[in-house]
Amino acid sequence: MLSLISTLGGLLISGLPSVLGFFQDKSDKAHELDLAKMQTERELQMMEKGFAAQAKVEEIRTDQVMMQTDADMTKAAYEHDAKVLAKAAPWASTFVATVRPMVTYLFVAELFVINVGIGIYVFTHPGVINGVEDLLKISDEIFSDDEMAMLGGIIGYWFGSRGWSKK
Repeated sequence: MLSLISTLGGLLISGLPSVLGFFQDKSDKAHELDLAKMQTERELQMMEKGFAAQAKVEEIRTDQVMMQTDADMTKAAYEHDAKVLAKAAPWASTFVATVRPMVTYLFVAELFVINVGIGIYVFTHPGVINGVEDLLKISDEIFSDDEMAMLGGIIGYWFGSRGWSKK
């Protein structure tokens, strides 16, 4: 259960920049809403005059503008990060870029080394496992809920952001 909650937490945390971006561009959304209202009124007027096909073209154009706006916002965020890191010392830029991957690598390496060590100990001492029940108990120790929760959170963070960015 903790593993599931941790994975869900990782997914939610990976979407945190999107949530924070929502608050940052609130005025842009209000402007877009005004534009959408004006476009809707225009479409209704055009439909009254029999220009239904033009309404479809306008809908496609509106979608394109929204996608372009989203791409521009993402680009602006990356440019902002680049400007901030350009003013920083080179070691700071390198450090910022490597912190999360290194923490992930260290955790996965630690998990691997500890679990392989426990597995080798169990299989070199034949008296430890006397049946399936013992094997299940030991596997619960090797792959504890806490470890799986941490691993699930890391995987959810790194790979969950892809789902958020596709929206």
